[in-house]
Amino acid sequence: MRILLLASGFNGLTQRVWLALRAAGHDVTVELSVTPMGDAVAKADPELIICPFLRERVPDEIWQERRTIIIHPGPPGDRGPSSLDWAITGSARLWGVTALQAVAELDAGPIWGSRTFTVPADVPRKSELYAGPVADAAVELALEVAAKAVDPAFEPEPLDYGRPEVWGRLMPTMRQSDRAFSWSDDAANVLRRIRAADGSPGVRAELAGVPVHVYDAHFADSYPGEPGTIVAKRHGALLVRTGRGALWIGHVKRAGSIKLPATLALAEHVGGVPELVGPGNAGTTVRTYPEITYRQDGHIGWLSFDFYNGAMSTDHCRRLAAAVRHAAGQDTRALVIQGGEVFSNGIHLNVIEAAPRPAHEAWHNIVAMNEVCAEILGCVQQVVVAALWGNAGAGGVMLALGADHVLVRDGVVLNPHYRTMGLSGSEYWTYVLPRRVGPAVAERLTEECLPLGSGEAAALGLADAVLPRDPVGFRTALSAYVEQLVPYAANMQWLRAKQSRFAVDADRKPLDAYGFEELAEMSRDIHDDRNGFAQARHEFVTKQRPTSTPSRLAGHRALAPT
Repeated sequence: MRILLLASGFNGLTQRVWLALRAAGHDVTVELSVTPMGDAVAKADPELIICPFLRERVPDEIWQERRTIIIHPGPPGDRGPSSLDWAITGSARLWGVTALQAVAELDAGPIWGSRTFTVPADVPRKSELYAGPVADAAVELALEVAAKAVDPAFEPEPLDYGRPEVWGRLMPTMRQSDRAFSWSDDAANVLRRIRAADGSPGVRAELAGVPVHVYDAHFADSYPGEPGTIVAKRHGALLVRTGRGALWIGHVKRAGSIKLPATLALAEHVGGVPELVGPGNAGTTVRTYPEITYRQDGHIGWLSFDFYNGAMSTDHCRRLAAAVRHAAGQDTRALVIQGGEVFSNGIHLNVIEAAPRPAHEAWHNIVAMNEVCAEILGCVQQVVVAALWGNAGAGGVMLALGADHVLVRDGVVLNPHYRTMGLSGSEYWTYVLPRRVGPAVAERLTEECLPLGSGEAAALGLADAVLPRDPVGFRTALSAYVEQLVPYAANMQWLRAKQSRFAVDADRKPLDAYGFEELAEMSRDIHDDRNGFAQARHEFVTKQRPTSTPSRLAGHRALAPT
């Protein structure tokens, strides 16, 4: 079936729907809503339109002529643009996603299908809920809609609030007045309100006397004192007292600026705030801001990192490189390196943009990123496993490929390319990518700049196994996979083969040579700006929308009659 995805952006959810429909054999193209929708639809001439992520209203002339299905992040009957915000703020334990047909009244069309899911008891960030159960349900519904669209007997169910399965309701757009909190409130209340607005639009508050929007909140233990005062800082986050308890605030956005680590955004106001080193200051029970953790379990070392939105600044990279170095020096047979909600998206574009000399910061960042990758590649005394719970892009993909085994969670999306940001790439990609997929496929992946699903990544050799999507199943399968690498005989066989391959590769061309060659090209990208990195970066961090749909997503245009 010829399917057009109309979307406000080619984000993670849209990418997953695009990948799933294509894998099911459909002819799928994408048009972003920046293109006049009527023109886009005429060129695509679709048999079905699906809108997985669309903020704008579909014009009447489109939905009246062609079946247009909206994927709405709420249960049947739920209506309005702030569904997830209200769900998290209201402590909903059950939520849903609905596929409904576009009509004149927003979110009021007949229902093609729905899914429900349990909201985690540990308050999720909105971005986490959206990328997790919402995206999972959206993919299932898109496939269901495509199947129903070819069934002449299928008729969608009209929206009827008298039916028990229609349990949502119309909710207004959530405004800052609805999100407001006081630092005198209980920490749990403040955390819930911040997470309901994370990663957009954040919640308006005041820190260090400065009006900001706050994001990335985490519980800390109680620390007596005036609510709203800043107790300490650690790795970019600020520890803030509340009426009962305390919170780490990892990121803030000042008026007219971009979202940044809190200590960077408020640098001139928090210079005298003490840096928390180690588990806590003497006499306190303050929990630290745990971006990187390491634990040893028998013969296995588990190194976990979780950087906000997968962005890795120079400081993040240097600390992670040191952590890999420490883990590699322990008496273990296997080392598992695992990321968080997003595995890694490479260098930290926001921190680079905010730097006094962005090109210099970009250079330091990419050199530090290379240091992490070199530590992983040079770990020859242990079998290294990269476990991708979440998506990865650009240098984050290449970082994972430095491991001996790459395990991806079902539904993970990989974007193994750099060129859309005006960069030629580093992180030893010219070594790790071709050794996995061969030179021809490596060139195609980096030139086409299209996402890969977990199944396709495994088929190409980018991943060694696809693990279950559900959290318990993923962790169980990950442990089982790693356990079979640590028995002495098997481990020695792996290590001898690994060390032999590494020696042969180094004889052919030293690893440093790949890094030097890549950095020479990156220097021209960064300092000479030969491919528009500065502009692409600025547009990305300031969330400027493209003015047209990229040609790589709209291949149907080349086939359309002129």
